Amino acid sequence: MQLPGRPSDDVAEVLATGGGDITTLFVSMATRHPDGTDAEYLRWHTLDHRPEQHRLSDVRASLRLVSTPACRSARAASTGRYDAIDHVMTYFFSDLGGMKGFLELSRALGDAGRKLPLLPPVERGIYEVGEKTASARVKIGADVLPWWPARGVYLLLEANASAPPQLADIDGVAGVWSATSRVVDARLASAPAGQMISYYFLDGDPVLTAERLRPAFETRWSDQGIPPLFAAPFHTVVPYEWDRYVP
Repeated sequence: MQLPGRPSDDVAEVLATGGGDITTLFVSMATRHPDGTDAEYLRWHTLDHRPEQHRLSDVRASLRLVSTPACRSARAASTGRYDAIDHVMTYFFSDLGGMKGFLELSRALGDAGRKLPLLPPVERGIYEVGEKTASARVKIGADVLPWWPARGVYLLLEANASAPPQLADIDGVAGVWSATSRVVDARLASAPAGQMISYYFLDGDPVLTAERLRPAFETRWSDQGIPPLFAAPFHTVVPYEWDRYVP
């Protein structure tokens, strides 16, 4: 069903009211649960740990993603240690300085007995937000995509890339955000500086949309000589249906 009106990104008066203020991403990539209790972990994280982060004024949004066997089969690239990724958690910050409160809150929740052992990490990164684009058909502006109810995300991780392929005109893609990793305190992140992460926010089925995206990615990597590190579809977690999408 077509939504009414003009897209926000075409209306200067809408854009003038604000842009969401997000400048920084904290991205935690992890493997499946070592005991196979992924659903139980997602329940705890979604009902307890994740909401608490929003008491921090610098945390503007959050997004939890999970892979399934079908998602794994639809990956266009999965190199080295990145192949182990089945969970991705992203916090959207208005300022890098917000990481101080993020660490303090983590310690306080741990001292209160409120933390489960974390999923085995693959990589954590701090990323500076770059380009943002929204498909005109979804009407909302690119600035607010992190709050939009996505069915999933196609995650693209590349080395030595200067800009992501936009691809917002492909069926099932509502828009894309890209960000570049930066050097920070090793307690926060292990991602090497300069790699680019792109989030393709999806309103189509993630696995089917992945197949529509694959040719464009493969052409980019071949023609531009950009080495892909990871390119994979993910589902968003469905509250209270914790085992609906698990590795």
